[in-house]
Amino acid sequence: MPSSQHRSSHQQATPTPTFVPDNRLGLDAEDVATLRQHQQLAHAQARSPAGSQASSQGRLLLDPGSLQLLSRHFDRVMQAISQRLEQLTRATDIATEAQYDRAGNAIQMADAEIARFHGILRQIDELENEFEKIKRIREIVRSFRARVEQMERRLG
Repeated sequence: MPSSQHRSSHQQATPTPTFVPDNRLGLDAEDVATLRQHQQLAHAQARSPAGSQASSQGRLLLDPGSLQLLSRHFDRVMQAISQRLEQLTRATDIATEAQYDRAGNAIQMADAEIARFHGILRQIDELENEFEKIKRIREIVRSFRARVEQMERRLG
């Protein structure tokens, strides 16, 4: 029974903050700085001076209450990051779709221009053929005309 009495008195007592020096956590300097910054933010949002006091002393609070504050803070940070990531994903999807549509339109326009160009080339070929026909006919007409003139000179 003494252990249950000890537990109930321990549960009712307010836990004292547990301070741990930064260099004892096995984290690199950048991770420690990030952890301290977020601990300060978590305590500032909760209006708890303990976090900023610990941070100013180069220590981190690792008591259950501070860890719970930090956990909730990180949950909010992760939710904000997740929401921002979702926004960026939607924006990327929209931009990609717009580019795809523009590319599709550009391809359709290019195909139409290529078809128009082929039509123009076909018309040029037809005109060149007509030109060649007219040139041959003109030569035939010149030849007939020369014969007629030659016959008129002989007869006349």
